[in-house]
Amino acid sequence: MPLTPLDIHNKEFSRRLRGYDVDEVNEFLDQVIKDYEMLLKENKELGGQLAGFQERINHFQNVEETLSRTLVVAQETADELRAGAKKEAQLIVKESEKNADRIINEALIKARNVSIDIEEMRKKATIYRTRFRSLIQAQLELLDNEVWDSFESLDAALPSHATEHV
Repeated sequence: MPLTPLDIHNKEFSRRLRGYDVDEVNEFLDQVIKDYEMLLKENKELGGQLAGFQERINHFQNVEETLSRTLVVAQETADELRAGAKKEAQLIVKESEKNADRIINEALIKARNVSIDIEEMRKKATIYRTRFRSLIQAQLELLDNEVWDSFESLDAALPSHATEHV
């Protein structure tokens, strides 16, 4: 148990023949009591400050712990967002590649169909030209035929009133 100022004040010393001067000892003890009281008061104040500092340290440790957990959660969230964005980007790229492949395939099919249609049109045009040429040649041959000459001689043989209507 620590010594109190009251313990110092109430301390009685035994007396001897050649002892210390009582007044001097009492004055010294009074000074020790004052200093001791002051030190106890100061110690109490420092203890209060220490408790306050300890409380602040605990508060800051809690804040630090909370911030640390928050940083971990934020990092995890950022990682999840990054992974989600990467996955979504990959899905978009795959979908775009599928669409591009589909568009290219459709374009190739259309180009092939157009080429087939052009080739068919060329064949039809060639056939039409050949038939038309044959028809024209047949008509020219018909015009060059002597049968027309016989029709001209028929005109001369017809009565004049029959040729007027023609």
